[in-house]
Amino acid sequence: MAKQKFIIEPHFRLQEWIAEEKGYYKDEGLDYVFREQVQATDGKIHDKGNKIGAMQSFEEGRKADVSCACHWTVNVAAAKGHGRLNRDVYSVAPSGIFVAPDSPIKTPADLAGVPISVGFQSGSHYASIQALESYMPKDKINLSFNDGMLFKRMELLLDGKIPAATLFSGPYYFAEQLGFRKIMDNTFMIANMVHGDPDMADLHRFFRALKRAQRDLDLRPELYTHYYKKEFPVRYHDKMDTRRWGPGERIVFEPYTEETFNTSREWIGDHDIFEGCDLGKKGYEEATVSVM
Repeated sequence: MAKQKFIIEPHFRLQEWIAEEKGYYKDEGLDYVFREQVQATDGKIHDKGNKIGAMQSFEEGRKADVSCACHWTVNVAAAKGHGRLNRDVYSVAPSGIFVAPDSPIKTPADLAGVPISVGFQSGSHYASIQALESYMPKDKINLSFNDGMLFKRMELLLDGKIPAATLFSGPYYFAEQLGFRKIMDNTFMIANMVHGDPDMADLHRFFRALKRAQRDLDLRPELYTHYYKKEFPVRYHDKMDTRRWGPGERIVFEPYTEETFNTSREWIGDHDIFEGCDLGKKGYEEATVSVM
């Protein structure tokens, strides 16, 4: 049987695009297919409806050999056997809770009881709780899961149809450019999920290419922020000035340790994120894989 090509799908970050532009995958000898699944002219790829988030997409199955989501969900999904968490690399994504420029909400305390649009069991969900609980009791944190995923809730916020939303990556920078106010930061960790049984050598090649791309992004981010337009619906392109935007998600080539794995699971369990507190049965060694 012929060896399958390694499948790469960008996910709200710039490094995959840089590695493709610079030929780093080819330099590493990776035989791959580059799928631009994130790009969607109408944004509907991101509008999955009520309470459909990262965990649900893992349960449905993802086609790429490596995908990304917030580390909380990847942690649980891996423990449930939907893939294996890459223990050698994680990312950090800039994220914040935004309101309209003329909103009466000025401080985090003002968000008590206010519906904040987030993605269900996605990074915005966990990160918003984690940030807000230092300001208010649990019963005052009012998260809304009814407004779709990242681009849909960005659209609703920009159109004045919701009072607040957690945005990250490109939508974070776009809202900031348009004068929307960040009430508080809730930057969060992202983990990589390895799907199926790809060739370990291909995983090495893929992440070595991303490591080179990360160095390029650190050195000259302004050369690559134009790639955010690959993520955004075309209707926003004329308003986007990506020269003003930051580098976004940063890949950290440090271990996602067993302590991090277990501490995160304790936090998830304490906050009743999953029905019946079903966090999966697999421990760190079984749920993770070393790829570097």
